[in-house]
Amino acid sequence: MTALQQPARAGGPLRPPARIPFPVVDEVARHCLQEEEPETVHIEVHLPGRLDEGRLRAAFAEALRRHPRILMREAPGRWYRRRYEWELTAEPDVAVVSFPVPGRDALRDARTRALTQAPPLSLSPPIRLEVVQGAGPVEGSEATDAVGQAGAGRGGGPAARGPGGSHGTVLFLTINHTALDGPACLRVLATAAELYGGKDNSPAAAPIRTTSEAPPPPLDTPSNWSRPARVAPGTPEPSPGNGLLVTDLPLPHRPKGSPYTVNDQLMVTTALTLAHWNREHGALPRPLRITMPVDDRPRDATMPIGNGTRLVEVPFAPEELAAHDPPGMPALLHRTATRTRALKSLPRPQLGHGAALLTAPVTPVSWRAALTRGLRRAAAPWTSTTLLSNIGRIPYALDFGEEAGRAHAVWFSAPARMPRGLTVTTASTAGRLHLALRWSRALLSHGDGAHLRDLFEHYLHTTEVTP
Repeated sequence: MTALQQPARAGGPLRPPARIPFPVVDEVARHCLQEEEPETVHIEVHLPGRLDEGRLRAAFAEALRRHPRILMREAPGRWYRRRYEWELTAEPDVAVVSFPVPGRDALRDARTRALTQAPPLSLSPPIRLEVVQGAGPVEGSEATDAVGQAGAGRGGGPAARGPGGSHGTVLFLTINHTALDGPACLRVLATAAELYGGKDNSPAAAPIRTTSEAPPPPLDTPSNWSRPARVAPGTPEPSPGNGLLVTDLPLPHRPKGSPYTVNDQLMVTTALTLAHWNREHGALPRPLRITMPVDDRPRDATMPIGNGTRLVEVPFAPEELAAHDPPGMPALLHRTATRTRALKSLPRPQLGHGAALLTAPVTPVSWRAALTRGLRRAAAPWTSTTLLSNIGRIPYALDFGEEAGRAHAVWFSAPARMPRGLTVTTASTAGRLHLALRWSRALLSHGDGAHLRDLFEHYLHTTEVTP
């Protein structure tokens, strides 16, 4: 508790809240905020049963206290300050948990809020938890956009019903990505689940890799100095914001002892999907670069809370993806595995050396903000094609006890601002792959998202090869 607001002595005045300078990732995100496309991360957790309002509010409040780094707000400062700072608080400034009125459109409306309403940085903590109960059947595929239109995709999941036949519960956790990322907030939610239900929500053991030797240097890797392909425009929408589609798919089969991982299969699937999409829309072949977050943090209660991933870029040459045939799939998977292993093993700052230099506190932060925004616009043509964030197998049971049950589906989605305009986020729960496609409405429409989902499902199946 030393970092929190607390009495200096019995009956004495309160100490001022502790302050923490913005890390590099937070500062760059803070410089580039846009009202049109808020930098939110959305987490959606489906439970079979129902939750008690009072118990959940108490459990989540205690979970926040057990992870005090999440109780933060942006500290005020003068224009000439050299850093943004987080101010840690002893308690939340606002009510974090809410229970919207159930209804036919409750799920759609909660998703829309997750895309359009970022929790403010000025109030602690910069997260929001909405609990939608008895909202109706949970479809296996559903889409939402930022103006509230929604429609069921090709279903695949049965209705989620709890004890006594009542509909289940969906938790919507919305995060301001300037301050926090999805895995950190999922850790806090797992703590709340354990406090609420009394069940063990310790993280499962990480999968054991079959090889530990250093990866060989990748051969014939496309240069990162060439301008990458952009996602070809589909049918842009007239209003700004993001659209979102979530669906669940079977986990891809992978032969035992394969030198590649499910993450490599997802990387290849994403590359083939976008190459196909761009061919359909007449885009000239260019190398693809796919940004991949790498998270090395522990998943137990010691997990550092904040933005803790580092970003690497996985390249693909046009000839690797042109009219790809099944016999060549094993070789493509092996090359991709070599590249991703090599990139993960390289020590590198979270956003690269350039960002670390750009955020050095040698000039007023307002000057660096203007420079960062200008450089971002200038570098837009060299921004990676898309972002694939594979959370992997959810390490926590997210078990809320007998009445509410344990999570049977968990979706994440990452911001999808231009110039990328599209992000792909995956996680696996209960033996299923949960896919979220999120796009900028300046680039794609609801129908485009459904077509991309179909392509992704097709190419995911093509990665299921045998030796």
